[in-house]
Amino acid sequence: MKIKTSITLSEDLLKIIDQRLKQHKNRSEFIENALRTFIAQTIREEENARDINIINENIEQLSQEAEDVLSYQVPL
Repeated sequence: MKIKTSITLSEDLLKIIDQRLKQHKNRSEFIENALRTFIAQTIREEENARDINIINENIEQLSQEAEDVLSYQVPL
């Protein structure tokens, strides 16, 4: 379901949107797609930051496990 809303955008931004409307029906569709893309990117960045924190919190154990695995490697 679509809900009509009103937003205020700068004139220069509207000009850019109008120039890039090629594959979109109208400004609303363009802005909706842009917001969905931005939100998905923000969620990915938050998940990546959370993963990096988990790795950093466990770095000592992970490093030890990596060294242990490498010790089993046969020299070539």
